Amino acid sequence: MTLKTVTIVSAIALSTVAATAEEVRVYNWSDYIDEELLAKFEEETGIDLIYDVFDSNELLETKMLAGGSGYDVVVPTGSFLQRQVQAGVFMPLDRDKLSNYGNVWDVIQDRTARFDPDNAYSINYMWGTTGIGANIGKVTEALGEDAPIDSLALVFDPANMEKLDECGVHFLDAPDEMIPAALTYLDLDPNSHDKDDLEKAAGVLEAVRPYIQKFHSSEYINALANGDICVAFGWSGDILQARDRAAEADNGVEIAYNAPSEGALMWFDQMAIPVDAPNPDAAHKFIDFILDAQNMAAASNYVYYANGNKASQEFLAEDVIGDPAIYPTPAALENTYIKGPYPQKVQRIVTRLWTRVKSGT
Repeated sequence: MTLKTVTIVSAIALSTVAATAEEVRVYNWSDYIDEELLAKFEEETGIDLIYDVFDSNELLETKMLAGGSGYDVVVPTGSFLQRQVQAGVFMPLDRDKLSNYGNVWDVIQDRTARFDPDNAYSINYMWGTTGIGANIGKVTEALGEDAPIDSLALVFDPANMEKLDECGVHFLDAPDEMIPAALTYLDLDPNSHDKDDLEKAAGVLEAVRPYIQKFHSSEYINALANGDICVAFGWSGDILQARDRAAEADNGVEIAYNAPSEGALMWFDQMAIPVDAPNPDAAHKFIDFILDAQNMAAASNYVYYANGNKASQEFLAEDVIGDPAIYPTPAALENTYIKGPYPQKVQRIVTRLWTRVKSGT
């Protein structure tokens, strides 16, 4: 065999290995899927799954707008998705490659169409509300039996927060959610872009800043569950995970979640494919796998979030589908609002205000 022949044979062998070593790269929120599903996907498809996590929309958006993220599937929140679609960072979904597309829930599709017209670029993964997680025992001890655990006053009234300081309070590190919540507390439009309104919202947050132990978008789960803090302003499913971890540990910690009575943000996390995805075919296979009714139910049963898959509901655990904190009643849904994206000019103002709030200066 000549050297030239050996070289050709080696090249063929290498190309064969490359062809069989197919992979898909997914970038999702932390603590947001049953890891058994990831192994199941690899077993059923033969595709290697590289699964990375993040805990803020801002981090994901930086990667998306910079281009060349290297990911095949990402999961932005709806308001961020809208801005990113407008920036041209996602490819339209090929529904011919999504055999389980018929499982989607039209009620949720109608709402996500606000961010993604015709739902052309994304599929809903999970949805929920942003609200208040409270350690019932510690909050009652600090504020009494009539503690307003279902009101924004619990976290935005300095008199309450001063008393909660000793047992610990965490806020989401998410200006696009905390600023609208403060606006709602002030009885202002949570979607306001007015600079004076945004300053007033920042003022609400600055007034309670001395009593906020940490701004973080995932650490409050374990902190609540372990009794290390008594209040978290966070995402519904995360707080319900904390509730159940505490119950499983039988550690005497009782956690309750409430959507604020003044109005709660309803958010949607959407699966989408970057326009420069290395393997868009595998990306569609992953999304179609998640769209399977039983797979989607397994994900919701694990993370305690509602999903946009109607067919999955028959496979949901009763403590998921039957819990109004996860699947709100029609009346509770009427008391939610949906936030649109900030234009870049307004986003810069919000980011600057949030930096000021967090730094305490």
